[in-house]
Amino acid sequence: MNSANPVYTLQNECQDCYKCVRVCAVKAIKIRDGHAEVMPERCVACGACVANCPAGAKRIRSDLEKVRNLLRQKKKVIVSLAPSWRGVFGYTPARMIAVLQALGFAAVSETALGAQEVSIRTAQILNEADGRLYISSACPVIVDYVRLYQPEAAPCLLPLASPLLTHAKFLQDHCGRDIAVVFIGPCIGKKNEADRNPELLAAALTFADLKYWLKEAYLDVETLPDADKKFLPETAHEGSLYPLGGSMNETIRRVGVRDKVRLINICSLALLDEALKGLVPQKLDKPTFIEALACVGGCIAGPCAAGKRPRLLMMSEVLDSVQYRTVIPPEPRTVVPYQYPPAALPPKRYAPEELQAALKKLGKHTPEDELNCSGCGYNTCRDLAQALLDGTAEISMCVSYMRKTATRKAAALLKSMPSALIMLDKNLAVLEVNEACHKMFKENEIADFFPLFRTTLRTGQDLHQEHYVYKNRLYDLHVFSVEPDEVVGALITDVTRTQEGRERVAGKAREVIAKNIATVQEIASLLGEHMVETEALLDSIAADYSDYQED
Repeated sequence: MNSANPVYTLQNECQDCYKCVRVCAVKAIKIRDGHAEVMPERCVACGACVANCPAGAKRIRSDLEKVRNLLRQKKKVIVSLAPSWRGVFGYTPARMIAVLQALGFAAVSETALGAQEVSIRTAQILNEADGRLYISSACPVIVDYVRLYQPEAAPCLLPLASPLLTHAKFLQDHCGRDIAVVFIGPCIGKKNEADRNPELLAAALTFADLKYWLKEAYLDVETLPDADKKFLPETAHEGSLYPLGGSMNETIRRVGVRDKVRLINICSLALLDEALKGLVPQKLDKPTFIEALACVGGCIAGPCAAGKRPRLLMMSEVLDSVQYRTVIPPEPRTVVPYQYPPAALPPKRYAPEELQAALKKLGKHTPEDELNCSGCGYNTCRDLAQALLDGTAEISMCVSYMRKTATRKAAALLKSMPSALIMLDKNLAVLEVNEACHKMFKENEIADFFPLFRTTLRTGQDLHQEHYVYKNRLYDLHVFSVEPDEVVGALITDVTRTQEGRERVAGKAREVIAKNIATVQEIASLLGEHMVETEALLDSIAADYSDYQED
């Protein structure tokens, strides 16, 4: 566990289901000793593993204590509040501001203000561009994904800081450099932005963090005074659309772009991967801008939205709250140039014979053996073999291999067992018998044990009889429940010879004991006679000594 990373695993909670491997678009999960670990150098903090972990073993780093320390320092701490708050909390703006100020924040400002500045500058860039591809830098998950896994497209990332970092710079310009800006929103990836840009962003909290904090603080939200509470320095307008998929493109249209500019909206890493596959950006005939978001549906569907409200209702509240400007300034007030160099992970190349050897370890000797069932979490058997060579996967992850191995072991065990094993369903139809059972009983003789099987099926309790007599033979009989009310099994051991052997040994032992008792008695008798003679001799000596003393 490395809780310094935005996403980490509580290993004691991990149930080895590999679901996190299946849902991770970049396979940033390493399996070690059957437990999943997040590899921070590969993780893009999309939160898919957190949202899908059935055991709750995937956790998000909490920066609550870091923020509390900022507040204890009496520093002016300002909240940059993600616009999706309207759909998650449902408070009025004044009430939301009152809640955050009650926790100790000096002021609250909307991240959407930074989004508006980014949209204006983006429209300028697109209007000046010729045929070229541009990818939005608004989503930190998309940015990391492109840099790590689509490095050839990294130069296409818009050379602007995200709306959040732009907003932080905007607040510094407005309030002074000595402030601390804390983001609160539905995104895990913003924690990476805070870690990498501490000069602009002090920390990033999720809505889940905020809800936990409010519960811990026992705030009576409904009674907080909220008169005259306003966002700093103003209320956002069309930037409030940003939480919804396609919203950035909508704001760019409102700013104004030429007809030749092509605006495309893509939500999800998988769709972005498909869109960029085989693409040569230089061959595009028009300026093409991709508003790329990692979460399907936009930020309103972020992994830490922490809302159980219907998604449609959340989206409706965001849309209803937007106040459009009739005139949008032609120039942005704040621009933060930003470069995103590629940071591709060096691929590990393996010789074909190495890959084939890894496949053989998985029991894949021919192409027909490669089921590509994805039970391990990887799309193909060859992907799993590659992960084995990388040291990020284990053989036990292959369900078909483990099933075949277990079947072979079970078959060998059943064949070598001297005891009879039989398994029946709830209708007492035979499901499984071993060779010893065939040798021990005739087919129709099994029915004589049905009353015992019915008892276990009915009660679910195991039955054990050490000396069960059947046709002049003794059996050690153990009837057990395999699946309650569905499958029952029995292990039957013939102990007749063992019992006869025991009786012979017991008879011999009784003979030896009898002889020993006779010998002991004889010795005791002899010892008794000897003691009488000794006593008489001692009496005689004592009498003689007494006479000598008198003389």
